[in-house]
Amino acid sequence: MFTKKKASISPLVLNQEKFDTLIGRHAEIQGCLKLQESVRIDGKVLGNIEAPDNDSICVVIGPTGEVRGDVLASRILVAGQVSGNIHALERVEIMASALVQGDIRYASLAVEHGARLLGLMIQVDASDLPARSSRDAHAAILKAQGEA
Repeated sequence: MFTKKKASISPLVLNQEKFDTLIGRHAEIQGCLKLQESVRIDGKVLGNIEAPDNDSICVVIGPTGEVRGDVLASRILVAGQVSGNIHALERVEIMASALVQGDIRYASLAVEHGARLLGLMIQVDASDLPARSSRDAHAAILKAQGEA
């Protein structure tokens, strides 16, 4: 009678993901990072991170990781800091230790208690193209204010 329903989407557990690229905690990269495979960032990236929207690429920003720029990928897990917008075509997970300063566009979202978010959170269809303008965010705000 009272059975728990198992979620069809499992959380991003680091041992489930395969990382071919690791940016160590003492590394700093300046410039746009264009991905062809999943990456874990424990260092600092000063620039945008972009993955092709037709690949299932995961970006994990570890507890010591810091990104100053926008992040675009299928799946994004943040345990560190992001100062920029996040657009996940599939799923975003924000851990308790995370600080995100920017808008988050997602198809599916999980946020742990204690995470700090400063920006808009906008749910989009997985089929939406990531190149939506800021006027879409403004329209979402106006729509929410009209329904309040």
